[in-house]
Amino acid sequence: MTGVAEIKRIIPHRFPVLLVDRVSEVDPGRTLVAHKAVSGRESCYEGLADDADHAYPIGLLLESWAQCAVLLTRWENPNPDVLADKVELITGIRGVSLLAPVYPGDVLTHHVRLVREVDDAAILAGHSEVGGRTVLEVGTFTMARRGVEVLRPQRGVVA
Repeated sequence: MTGVAEIKRIIPHRFPVLLVDRVSEVDPGRTLVAHKAVSGRESCYEGLADDADHAYPIGLLLESWAQCAVLLTRWENPNPDVLADKVELITGIRGVSLLAPVYPGDVLTHHVRLVREVDDAAILAGHSEVGGRTVLEVGTFTMARRGVEVLRPQRGVVA
């Protein structure tokens, strides 16, 4: 089992945007199972009424799953510093289904499968569960890696 310290050795995400707590299974280049405990103390719940039952935002749920996808593709080639290597960019996501809400106190189990990897691009798929019940399905998730020098704005160039 891999905890936060090892995860931070592999991907550049840090608090408060690191949304993976541990990896329980990995078959490098094939599959990964990871976990995220949703807490009512997360910043997305700040300022909300204590008596309300607020679901975890879908954007954060997808981001947590996507970080697991990056973990799988970077497992054998860690990149803890995006300024020193390539940056993973989402290029597409299809077939996303939110099947049930996620609440504080739930523990997400993300399942990620590498469908194909070619050069600096990857296609992944998977789902997320809470207590064995599927809450999110991801049909295809595509990403590309680009060098940070390509992504930095050039001086004097107006976008």
